[in-house]
Amino acid sequence: MKTNQELYQERLTRLKKAIALEQPDRTPLILMMDAFCAHHVGVKMSDFCSSFDMANQTMLKSLIALGDADGINAPFAAASVFPLIFMAHVKLPGRELPDDALWQLDEREVMTTEDYDTILNKGWGPFMRDYLVNRLNYPLDSVLENLANVPKLVKNFEDAGYVVYSPFVTASITEYLGGGRSMPKFMRDLFKMPDKVEAVLDVIQQENLEILRQQMRAVKPLIVFISPARGASEFFSPKLWERFVWKYLKQAVDVIIEEGAVADIHIDSNWERDLNYFTVFPKGKCVFETDGATDIYKVKEVVGDRMCIKGDVPAVKLSLGTPDEVYNYCTRLIKDMGPGFILSSGCSIPPNAKVENVKAMISAVTGK
Repeated sequence: MKTNQELYQERLTRLKKAIALEQPDRTPLILMMDAFCAHHVGVKMSDFCSSFDMANQTMLKSLIALGDADGINAPFAAASVFPLIFMAHVKLPGRELPDDALWQLDEREVMTTEDYDTILNKGWGPFMRDYLVNRLNYPLDSVLENLANVPKLVKNFEDAGYVVYSPFVTASITEYLGGGRSMPKFMRDLFKMPDKVEAVLDVIQQENLEILRQQMRAVKPLIVFISPARGASEFFSPKLWERFVWKYLKQAVDVIIEEGAVADIHIDSNWERDLNYFTVFPKGKCVFETDGATDIYKVKEVVGDRMCIKGDVPAVKLSLGTPDEVYNYCTRLIKDMGPGFILSSGCSIPPNAKVENVKAMISAVTGK
């Protein structure tokens, strides 16, 4: 019987080979899940969201109970860090919501066009801190203290033999303004004051990339998760997408690669129009993590010879399907995607997913 450390090394090797487009002993399975874990092991959502440690313990208990997956995306619940990415308030269970409700991103116009001038004059860092603390009432210092303890949360999984896929997270900076201004108002700004928006994004990008380099040099992560979710091709004209999404996403991914890590690009929504842009990145240095809205077969056709693909079992199958349906979908993906593929859900496993359907994903990779 293998020790936990032997299992961890085996799973890590499997993952690294898939990312490098090499042939692993089997397709790796990374479970992207947080709220599902609470329902799986009977923890109230309000308790689950009460602390990083509670979420970490709940997620580890769930992963162990599910069986032979290779790991999990992150070692804590996403709800606690959403305001840092989307600059929007999050309603939490047990606070604004019933105890067992799922958290909600409460997006509305909080950031104003006058704030653009403040950012240009004072910089992004001072503005962001003041905005989070005084407008969103976000417990920033407490969250930053918890984030400093992430290595301990990661170690809890590694000691149990599992890989934490991407504990290091950064933002594609368009998300900040899209969330803080609200998506409709941000879109309007792109037409009414495009030069000012670009100047603001340039200020934010310069500060963010310097911080990203410093943090990566201190932590030395294997994989960095970056989410340009609201930058999807289906939301922007080609000209606006190149200017306000792709330019900043590419700069951030280039830095991640330059600093020696793999960029996991979390692709929500449909990006099919612009898949060719992703062929510029060096081979084996990126993962295209799709939620299923972008046809995974088109992803394979365009970038499959350059980057690993991760995905994309649909939420609806995990919630409403049968184990056979999930198993058959997964085995077909494994066969068709070949090397350079990580099986996962399309974005997060929904909280109401059937446990037997998640286990069917595991059966698809293990053959058991």
